[in-house]
Amino acid sequence: MAEIHHLTDHKKLMFHESDGTAGTIIAVHGLTGNHKTFLHYEQGLEESYRFISYDLRGRGDSSPAENQTSIFEHTKDLLLFIKQKGIENPILMGYSMGAYICALAASEIQTKGLILLDGAGITEEKQRDLIVPSLSRLQKKYATKNDYVTQTKTIYEGLHVEWDAIVEEITNYEVHQTANGWQHKSDALVMEKDFNSFYAFKPKEVFLKINCPILLVIALGPLGQKPPLFTKETYEQTIEYAKDIQTIEVHANHYTLMFEKQPYIESKILELLNRVEKVTQ
Repeated sequence: MAEIHHLTDHKKLMFHESDGTAGTIIAVHGLTGNHKTFLHYEQGLEESYRFISYDLRGRGDSSPAENQTSIFEHTKDLLLFIKQKGIENPILMGYSMGAYICALAASEIQTKGLILLDGAGITEEKQRDLIVPSLSRLQKKYATKNDYVTQTKTIYEGLHVEWDAIVEEITNYEVHQTANGWQHKSDALVMEKDFNSFYAFKPKEVFLKINCPILLVIALGPLGQKPPLFTKETYEQTIEYAKDIQTIEVHANHYTLMFEKQPYIESKILELLNRVEKVTQ
């Protein structure tokens, strides 16, 4: 069920929540994504777990982002959401930028577990070279919604993403009609500010304060004709300073990690969930 949660009178988050009772998982999407990014993982977990995913501010149907938006501002939103919803000891699952946000949140509050899907490492200029140029598509106007979907399909196919009903649902949700045509709901300048804040993330400072078990998934697949977004070296400090971390490397790339079903990753997530539930019983 999709709902609006008002953080303040002027800040709202669109979120989706399932009714599982085994524990609460809060999932945070990537730079230009939305709550539907987690559909594959949600389908595998929602029967058992209360699974909450939401649109970061500046995305989807949530409020606009702050002028000085950053992963740190988004972390404040997440912590406030958790407090206002009365959620104790959540399991945090973050993808890409969402992994940075979830790691920061886990360093501030007690959490049962932390799942990092290709994020929360050191950011280098090679990531900027891969990400920032792609943000220009957010500024484009399209005559029809179908024009946007068609171009997005072409982009994803170039990244080896298999187009299916779930990818189409995610894509349809991220676009809206404006006075001048159809456009992505996110603003490229806002996205670039959020990306720039990755450079202020200090793995040592963050992970030394996290006490829960962590699963880190590293996606080593190429992005079409380009190298992976992150590499094993990206996560050296994350792995070094995390107290309790399991790392797995997969052949999926940064996008197929989310847009295609990943049985092996799902099995590792379930192993972590079984472990943390035993610890807390």
